[in-house]
Amino acid sequence: MKLKTGATLFATAMLAFVLAFALVGCGGDANDSAADGVTTYTIGVASPFTQGSVAQGQDIKRGAQLAIETFNDSDEARDAGIQFRMVEGDDMGDPKTAVTVANTLVSDSNLIGVVGHYNSGASIPASKVYSDAGVVMVSPGSTNPDLTRQGLPGVFRTCATDDLQGPAGAQYALDMGYTTAVVIDDSTPYGEGLATFFAEAFEELGGEVLMTEKTKDVDTDFNALATRISAENPDIVFYGGMYNAGALFSKQLTDAGVAAPVMGGDGIQEQDWIDLAGDAAEGDYATNVGAPIDSLPSARVFVEDYEDRFGEPAGTFSAFSYDAAMAIMKAAVEASAEVSSLTSPAGREALLDALENIRFDGVTGEISFDENGDTNNKIISLYRVEDGEWVFVDPASIQ
Repeated sequence: MKLKTGATLFATAMLAFVLAFALVGCGGDANDSAADGVTTYTIGVASPFTQGSVAQGQDIKRGAQLAIETFNDSDEARDAGIQFRMVEGDDMGDPKTAVTVANTLVSDSNLIGVVGHYNSGASIPASKVYSDAGVVMVSPGSTNPDLTRQGLPGVFRTCATDDLQGPAGAQYALDMGYTTAVVIDDSTPYGEGLATFFAEAFEELGGEVLMTEKTKDVDTDFNALATRISAENPDIVFYGGMYNAGALFSKQLTDAGVAAPVMGGDGIQEQDWIDLAGDAAEGDYATNVGAPIDSLPSARVFVEDYEDRFGEPAGTFSAFSYDAAMAIMKAAVEASAEVSSLTSPAGREALLDALENIRFDGVTGEISFDENGDTNNKIISLYRVEDGEWVFVDPASIQ
């Protein structure tokens, strides 16, 4: 891939700046070249921090923050004479806000890469801003395949995609004996894509989709839809969407007398799903785009460090975010051996080339990217709510 160069500058109103962009230092000065000979570059972290999928957004921010703090203290960074600082961009899960955030981030001349965004609907429009500015982006959570198939240079992700996750969910459902399904999505690129891949695979594998329906990701009243679903009497209800609206949907299904469990993707596998749905969450399923973090030997130190640093357990997306930030920083060190500045056109191209060919042992496994910028680590896992907790389901137990 060839890097598109040229700065993209966008003048945002002060209110949008205050809402969408907050500065957080993670080691080093804001200047490209410090007086002590250490060069400091900026890495942006963009996700929903105050509205939308806040749980995943906070996981992503903390994962990137821990990676930057860890890398800045490493021999690798010291030997290269490089440090990194982090800036946040709160996209609130909204596509238009995501574009504003992206334009604000790239106005920082020291920005070399972005960890983000989380929602596919935010990442897809923001990715063009980054690519046009010559800034690489590595999404730790956007699973819609379209993100990396736009033909834009510099777009990567560390998580698997919905064209793997949806069919895996369908296979899991059928393996567990659920042969009829109702499929609902929240009309977002993530939810719609995931639900479509699930439905197509479910029927191809021998299941029957009784009905499909679209909702909105801001909906709170699903009672009429729940009544219609009750009349269909499905074995399972698949929901393509996020935990905040989906948990209310699950609760209202139970209230309407629907006995079938709800299954969703990575967007619902949060404690907030259980907290919002209450007892209705018991027996619900979720697939996720990676192996359980606490089961990976490669994640042992990360899990301990994360809990020590933030006082709570690491989530799937904090691990993907950690690896995304590490990929950018390791590529930056490699590229810096070839150029004097990573913010020059030659430096940005060297960074892109290094990231395309990066390969290292990360928290979630070996980190490398295919020709589209997708991760080569394509694991899909299954979870079930049991006694108020998400519990990993061993595939061997349902064959």
